[in-house]
Amino acid sequence: MKLFRAALLATAIALPLAPVAGIAATPPGVLVVAQNIDDIVAIDPAQAYEFSSGELVTNVYDRLVQYDAEDTTVLAPGLASEWEVDDENKSITFTIREGATFHSGNPVRPEDVLFSFKRVVALDLTPAFILTQLGWTADNIDEMITVEGNTVTVRYEGDFSSAFVLNVLASRPASIVDEVTVMANEVDGDMGNAWLNANSAGSGPFSLQAYRPAEIIRLQSNPDYFKGAPEIESVIIRHVAEAATQQLLLETGDVDLARNLTPDQIAALEDTLKVETFPQAAVHFLSFNQKVEELTDEAVWEAARYLVDYEGMVDSFLAGQMEVHQAFWPEGFPGALNDEPYSYDPDRAMEILEEAGVETPITVSLDVINSSPFTDIAQSLQATFAEAGIEFEIVPGTAAQVITKYRERSHEAMLLYWGPDFMDPHSNAKAFAYNSDNSDEAYAATTTWRNAWAVPEEMNAETMAALAEADPEARNELYLDLQRKVQENSPIVIMFQAAYQVAMAENVEGYVNGATSDFVYYRLVTKD
Repeated sequence: MKLFRAALLATAIALPLAPVAGIAATPPGVLVVAQNIDDIVAIDPAQAYEFSSGELVTNVYDRLVQYDAEDTTVLAPGLASEWEVDDENKSITFTIREGATFHSGNPVRPEDVLFSFKRVVALDLTPAFILTQLGWTADNIDEMITVEGNTVTVRYEGDFSSAFVLNVLASRPASIVDEVTVMANEVDGDMGNAWLNANSAGSGPFSLQAYRPAEIIRLQSNPDYFKGAPEIESVIIRHVAEAATQQLLLETGDVDLARNLTPDQIAALEDTLKVETFPQAAVHFLSFNQKVEELTDEAVWEAARYLVDYEGMVDSFLAGQMEVHQAFWPEGFPGALNDEPYSYDPDRAMEILEEAGVETPITVSLDVINSSPFTDIAQSLQATFAEAGIEFEIVPGTAAQVITKYRERSHEAMLLYWGPDFMDPHSNAKAFAYNSDNSDEAYAATTTWRNAWAVPEEMNAETMAALAEADPEARNELYLDLQRKVQENSPIVIMFQAAYQVAMAENVEGYVNGATSDFVYYRLVTKD
């Protein structure tokens, strides 16, 4: 057993030096994480678009403004110590933090901010659209972003407020890189892209010491971080694809965190190890295509909200995977509506249908991804909706097949989920509360258009008004109102928010896992 445990430790940690034979616990000051990281395609913040790469970028790089570990719902100063908003002229002037340095030792300069944004636009890789929606192009970027002294002025075009722009600048591709270091490693005009996909040039709480794809990530604490050095000296994320192996490594004390355990494994560990649950950004919903005449009656929409056994599902097969949430903006994000006005009440549903004169039974095909927990949710809905005469015929398919039908608007009812591209409520409001052109030719990647719901003009107007509203409190109230309206009267029944469970050793404290992969933080972790 002693030799077996030593072998497990070597597999789990893969330190540059061979581990000492017989060590059972992880090294002091080192947080060892077992995680499936084979989704990573790129770690350059101008290219990184996967879940695991988002976690790495957040811990290695800073942004001008950012949602930080202390409170992932508060937009806080990052490399900008302060900023001044000019909504009338559509500009924000940032003052760069004094004394901030990159891991190389180079000072963080306003020129690094300009370079970082220009680089994203010039490379035009997958996440570039998040920044270019501000009206930035390769031709105008030098006019849109200017440097003067220790300040950077960011200009933008479009009918949206500075609050929206600040959230864009808190997103992953807005990470600030060290121009001097990056350009010293440029090859064939790639602006350091190849080098940054194996190395880092950030100023964040950790520096990247080693990265081997689908094998290991090793982070070292930054003693000069502007918020103070991280509590933990080093973080090692070891690629462990199999959940069973992650569980074994955790149980034997050879890793501190296991990130990809199944609900059954979590349940088995809860009496012996610590398990923490974190709300995630994806909201899960049932929707009705408005091209199907039987599904256009608003009474059907209202009745449907009382035919979902919300608590029954989360207390049984969805335990640990989802939580009840009935609004389009996820809990854990600023401005989320967390009211739960609907519960399973088939008598109320039947009453609503009868009062509206809706003839039943109604037979509806329900498209669903052919995997757990989607098929389990579909079977629950099939049973509960049948009580009110709405009979679902479940049509399972691959994710590609289901999403293709959704994009074609050829489904009848659909069971799917949605997550924002970055932390601004417009990202979801546009998907759930806006559809200015419902024609078949006006394709839009939104739940409204895909369900052929011609959103009322007043709701369209309110969505755009919220986007443009400069006052943060007024903007927040508009989004709360939009969430209530969609919650009360739309062909989209929002049911759940995904939850994420992490099992860890009892001595681990301070791990932060916000609602998206961009909000996974190791800076506050301690090991007693």
